[in-house]
Amino acid sequence: MIPISSNARIWIATGYTDMRKGMQGLSLLVQESLGRDPFAGDVFVFRGRGGSLIKALWHDGIGLSLYAKRLDRGRFVWPVTVSGVVGLTAAQMSYLLEAIDWRNPQHTWRPQSAG
Repeated sequence: MIPISSNARIWIATGYTDMRKGMQGLSLLVQESLGRDPFAGDVFVFRGRGGSLIKALWHDGIGLSLYAKRLDRGRFVWPVTVSGVVGLTAAQMSYLLEAIDWRNPQHTWRPQSAG
């Protein structure tokens, strides 16, 4: 798991991103397209067109880090808006990384009685 501080904000870049971009290209995208500071300590998450690969960009105060995750099966749940950013909580980010619908997580099973 990414060792993010509790006061860091997490942003999903809506739409699709060219996954060939690395740290420099994604930080430039954050600055120019999203209008945010890529070096402020926030986490920015991007998804490719196929939906099975995401990249997370984070500056920890010392340098940029780029994390990537590719699903073997399925797709990451992503907002349907075309441009902009959507804020996430740390719990929602955990759901996203596990390919669970972070917008409305559901228990798969609940006990009906205690005995």
